[in-house]
Amino acid sequence: MNSQLPGKAKKRKGRRRNPDARAAARQTPRSPYIHRKLGTFNVLGEEGLSLIEENADSILEQIGMEFQDDNEILSIFKQAGCDVQGTRVHFEPGFCRQTIKATAPASFTQHARNSENNVLLGGDATVLCPSWGPPFVHDTVRGRRYATYEDFAQLVKLHHTIPWLHHSGGVVCEPVDLPANKRHLDMLYAHIRFSDRAFMGAFIGAERAGHAIDMARILFGEQFVADNPVLYCVSNTNAPLVMDANMSGALKTYARANQPVACTPWVLTGAMSPCTVAGTLAQVLAEALACLALVQLIKPGAPCLMGSFASTMSMQSGAPTFGTPEAGQMVLAAGQLARRLGVPLHTVGTLSASKLADAQSQQEGTWGLLMSMFAGANLINHATGWLEGGLVTSFEKTLIDADLCGKVARFFEGIDLSENAQAMNAIASTGPGQHFLGSEHTQNNFLTALFRAETPDNNSYEQWSADGEKDTATRAQQLVLQQLERYQDPQLDAAIDEELRAYIDKRKAEKPDVNYY
Repeated sequence: MNSQLPGKAKKRKGRRRNPDARAAARQTPRSPYIHRKLGTFNVLGEEGLSLIEENADSILEQIGMEFQDDNEILSIFKQAGCDVQGTRVHFEPGFCRQTIKATAPASFTQHARNSENNVLLGGDATVLCPSWGPPFVHDTVRGRRYATYEDFAQLVKLHHTIPWLHHSGGVVCEPVDLPANKRHLDMLYAHIRFSDRAFMGAFIGAERAGHAIDMARILFGEQFVADNPVLYCVSNTNAPLVMDANMSGALKTYARANQPVACTPWVLTGAMSPCTVAGTLAQVLAEALACLALVQLIKPGAPCLMGSFASTMSMQSGAPTFGTPEAGQMVLAAGQLARRLGVPLHTVGTLSASKLADAQSQQEGTWGLLMSMFAGANLINHATGWLEGGLVTSFEKTLIDADLCGKVARFFEGIDLSENAQAMNAIASTGPGQHFLGSEHTQNNFLTALFRAETPDNNSYEQWSADGEKDTATRAQQLVLQQLERYQDPQLDAAIDEELRAYIDKRKAEKPDVNYY
């Protein structure tokens, strides 16, 4: 990628800087996750929450939920006393909630190979993850194109340099130059090799989930994996009210291995759920309850999260829409429902239908991320880079969103009331009518007192014009290069690396390549 993108921009003259100090301040995260000190925002009162919960129970009792092509799961539910008719399971009111609350942990730690990057999932902690799933990537030089493994590795490295991201993620783009039935092995290896943060496992099917667990055992040790969460799985429903064997197969595999599962209804209102917020919430809660109960029936005490990916669609075109007031209401209410259930909340962040890293993408993305933060989300997927309704990961938007993530992190730290922050001595020593620019307090705090975004241009019009009249996306593209140059290889033990490569080679040799594109 580097050879095809333009070189670094020239430094502006006449500005005092300490690049090394500034880079150090930017690159050092305050915490491996956000510790939210601001409260959540509630959109429903007790009456509204009880109504949604009652409606969800009615859905599960009267309509039920389909678990397709998985007789083992149907047997698990039947043994638990549920009414199983064919592939459809009906639940007595309160059964799912009681099953979940009895054993599901309210919080847990996902371990990284660098223990300083372990993340807490639950309580007041929020973990930000990059984009997941797009088959295309975009940058301002080469435009929109199918993603490759080179793009995947570059994104893992880029994410590793961003202090405001806390997690390496999963399918940061879909490397379509690799065989579809084997590329999950290469993607897992890239996360392990090029980052030392926590990462996600493979989601589709029991076999791929098993491969991820095998590789985690090579990395962490078999007993450590048995005792500790080291992977992260998202099991999406096929709304309305269906879970297929690919998703249930992964769910079973991770739950039995004591690895976290985010049970996530994926809905677009008006198509996959009712076109109203209240109707969608009841369906989302019903699907989440059934899947969370399944996790606990498989392995009581296994870590799990209530997931919510509920967005809207255009009633005119049928296209997905993001950053809407209704989507905000749904995630805020989902946060309340998860807290009442006693499990962490998994949701999404800077989603956009825009085709470019432009004003639309940032308006929609900012709204989405803030709503998820005020919902008290514990893990936010797609916090950076997501465009075109999930078809594209943008290199430039990744850096623009990184600034947003940093702002959100600083905002939710709350106001510092330490003696240093009160600055009483600085006010006294400066005195009336003077400025604080040269004060000792300002000199001691200027690197950290105020958040410094990287992508904006705050210069005068004349300076901006002299520098080439660059827009935000152009500046972000240049920052991508700079960040990749700053990337520091976290290194991986040579013996572990060799064992991982041997495992991957063995799995790949077991079957012929299959491609979907």
